[in-house]
Amino acid sequence: MSDDQFAQLDAALEKVVAAARAHLAAVKSAEGRIDDDGVWRAYVELNNASYEYDELLLDAFGEVTPWDVDAIDPDEADRQFGVGLTEEDEEGPEDPYPHVVSVRQRRDYRVPSVGALIRVAEAARRTAPSADGLAAEPVESVSEAVLELLQSGDGALGALDIPELEPLDGIVTVAEVGSALDLDAYDETDGSGPFTIGTGDRLVGRLDEHPYSDLDEAEATS
Repeated sequence: MSDDQFAQLDAALEKVVAAARAHLAAVKSAEGRIDDDGVWRAYVELNNASYEYDELLLDAFGEVTPWDVDAIDPDEADRQFGVGLTEEDEEGPEDPYPHVVSVRQRRDYRVPSVGALIRVAEAARRTAPSADGLAAEPVESVSEAVLELLQSGDGALGALDIPELEPLDGIVTVAEVGSALDLDAYDETDGSGPFTIGTGDRLVGRLDEHPYSDLDEAEATS
């Protein structure tokens, strides 16, 4: 191996070290901000410096580093992740869509143990940030338990992905509607009105959801 190749390897390694320091500095400067442009660009520089060094090391000695990375095109990555776009770029041309897109979902669950579900819901209530140690009415039914889990999870259906609820089939629909949902137009006890496709609205399509157990069984018998 020539002195030039050694020098090239040394320079590549120094570039990795410099890129690592720059990335750390960017992370510190961002102070936990999500999607910080400086952190992203420093990450790309560190990634590509590591990739270049790894390739040179492999070509020269047949050795590799622990870094399993691929080269990133900075310009293409910026376009994909929206880094460096101006406010005008992000807004795009004025082209308002005339309809409101409405996504509606239903999931069903079987309850293997009512007592276990209620205990999980009560535990979620106690650990919720909004609880503040205040006493509350006990959870006394399956429906109250599910509602408690949803409230503790800020309404996300992921809060129901627990062993105490066995998922059954579900459905997601996508529709084009003339106006957005007006919650005040429906009584709190109206469970069907907000989900009804109105006159003039158009159901675009639906996605059927099946539990993993059903899918696994279908694959095993096919």
